[in-house]
Amino acid sequence: MVTEISTEELHECIGAGDPPQIIDIRPPAAFQQGHIPGAQNLPMAQLATNIDQVEWADKIVVACPIGQSSVQAARLIGSFEGVEDSGTVYSLAGGYNDWEWDLEQGE
Repeated sequence: MVTEISTEELHECIGAGDPPQIIDIRPPAAFQQGHIPGAQNLPMAQLATNIDQVEWADKIVVACPIGQSSVQAARLIGSFEGVEDSGTVYSLAGGYNDWEWDLEQGE
């Protein structure tokens, strides 16, 4: 089971200087148009083949447009050998549709 984190909780973590590792699974073009500050782009279509090339943090938040694909991606990341024992993986509830704060542009 994947735990969800609200956009408000994530915004508070970022504001407090304790941001989790944020993985944005949208296509690169959508990512470049605007993403949560500090997010890293790893498109869903490439996630399974590149999962072992990422250095995973202890706390990971997966973001997508509406918070559904991120649940699947969070399950996949959470099952990865480098994460399953030490990391906590969250799905961003409501995804970008619920994000009310400024977004970063570009990469």
